[in-house]
Amino acid sequence: MTPPLLSLLDMPAVTVPRLETPDLLLRGPLPTDLPEFTALSNDPAFYRFLGNKPQTEEEVWRRMLGQLGHWAMFGYGAWSIEEKATGQYCGSVGFFDFQRDLTPSLKGTLEAGWTIAPRLHGRGYASQAVQAALAWIEPRFPQARLTCIIDPNNVASLAVARKFHFHEFARATYHGESIVLLERRTDFSG
Repeated sequence: MTPPLLSLLDMPAVTVPRLETPDLLLRGPLPTDLPEFTALSNDPAFYRFLGNKPQTEEEVWRRMLGQLGHWAMFGYGAWSIEEKATGQYCGSVGFFDFQRDLTPSLKGTLEAGWTIAPRLHGRGYASQAVQAALAWIEPRFPQARLTCIIDPNNVASLAVARKFHFHEFARATYHGESIVLLERRTDFSG
């Protein structure tokens, strides 16, 4: 007898490595993340720097499928972040190839991204997640150019980017919003 589809989806994707930090578990997205991810995506404190509009459950679901799709197509993607102390979904971190219609282009780069639930801001969780993700990706893709885009008003995210040696190389408009384009330095001499 074939198991129901949802029970198959409840199993973590074997292609997504599990990473741990002192406070976090980074794992593949699971269907059980959908309610919390949807709630986060409707919190103005969460989405204000992510297009400044809430997302429906359908949009969040497609986003989760895209996160898993990156792993299947490229061997990298996004991890769901789970807080160890509570077992709750609290954000995501990872690398993408979104084929953005953007000048200057980020095509062909590994675009880093991270989000953390506003209730957990200030605890160093974004730094823990980014550090673990970078430690995983860099040995596997040593020649890759790492980039990210951040809203210029997202001071906390820009600080995380700087902490991990991303530096601004351009400013642009994306979907009608100003953004900062950053790339990770590979030589940390200055």
